[in-house]
Amino acid sequence: MAKPSDELIQLYMVAVEAQTKATAEPYTEEGWAPWRAAAEAFQQAVTAEAEATGEGRGKLEQAVKKTVLHPAGDGE
Repeated sequence: MAKPSDELIQLYMVAVEAQTKATAEPYTEEGWAPWRAAAEAFQQAVTAEAEATGEGRGKLEQAVKKTVLHPAGDGE
């Protein structure tokens, strides 16, 4: 499996936190803006890291999400 950078992991954690806040309240443009911005920053960073390392973009993104959302799930 791809090995994501600490930066990607941190960016995804910020996006997850923003999503949690955004979906805890009724929808407003202002309430969801931080989530959209964080998700966009994460996606751009995944693309840049995939291009820089030669890793598959999808595999890299999947590795980040597994690391953040399922940290104890080391079994493949």
